[in-house]
Amino acid sequence: MNTKRSIYKTFSRLLVAIALVGVLVFSNADAALAARTGGRISGGSFRRSVPSRSYRSSPSRGYSGGYSRGAYPRGGFGFPFLIPFFGFGGGGLFSILILIAVANFLVSSFRNIASDGEGLNLGGNSYDQNSANPTVSVTKIQVGLLAEARGLKADLDRIAQTGNTSSSSGLAKVLQETNLALLRHPEYWVYASAESEQTRLVSAEAKFNHLALTERSKFQAETLSNVKQQIQESDGVLTKTADALTQAPGEYIVVTLVVAAQGKLKLPDIKSDQDLRQALNQVGSVSSDQLLALEVLWTPQAESDTLSADDLVAAYPHLKMI
Repeated sequence: MNTKRSIYKTFSRLLVAIALVGVLVFSNADAALAARTGGRISGGSFRRSVPSRSYRSSPSRGYSGGYSRGAYPRGGFGFPFLIPFFGFGGGGLFSILILIAVANFLVSSFRNIASDGEGLNLGGNSYDQNSANPTVSVTKIQVGLLAEARGLKADLDRIAQTGNTSSSSGLAKVLQETNLALLRHPEYWVYASAESEQTRLVSAEAKFNHLALTERSKFQAETLSNVKQQIQESDGVLTKTADALTQAPGEYIVVTLVVAAQGKLKLPDIKSDQDLRQALNQVGSVSSDQLLALEVLWTPQAESDTLSADDLVAAYPHLKMI
């Protein structure tokens, strides 16, 4: 009888222990999978007008004196035939100079027409492809930093509150300042990843939006945002809700850059801090003329919010340690 009771107690304790472990595991998983507070800076447009095509004529060849070989137009006819036709009679020096000028003009015109034809018809329709539908690089860089990098969060908050996201030049400045903020805290870099895809302008917006929405969906609330110069901040209610999700100590900050720029941008495979530095420098050097759209995201944004190691693994499994 005592033996049965002992077995029953042992079995009951085992069940309670399993239940407690299950509660802890699933509660941590729920907290890890729950979205956090995030900050957002966004702007740009894929509806830019195509720049007008400029035509440049080749420099004309002037007469250098005498009957030099390069001064005469190339062809199978000479001055004895041309001079009588133009009515210059004996073909004096003045007549020869006029003929040389006319010939140079004709040769230059033919060359311009030929070169313009090649530019318009090369590859079937290269003008339409390269100008109306240029190559666009859609790039995403993510950096996981230790939570001690509080100065970085302050910099991102400041950029969001003061940055001009309604113009190309202002957006390029936001990109540069964000990259500088990351480059100034290399001692806190722990994880990183980078990817870049080349596509045409007609499909670049869909690719950009897909990357941005995937990252934004990991937030429960964007507690600070600057979207095309529309700045919004939460009133703190959402911050308390996010803080109640977990009591784990904050360990990490994750910053995401999604950039769409004209031209080909090939980033290195991130395996070390040197690779990350090179990738950030490449993206930060994109000019305002090339930059089409930008999305800067970071989490956590609220001071009372945290991002634990479990959160990082659950939400950003592709990040590599550097």
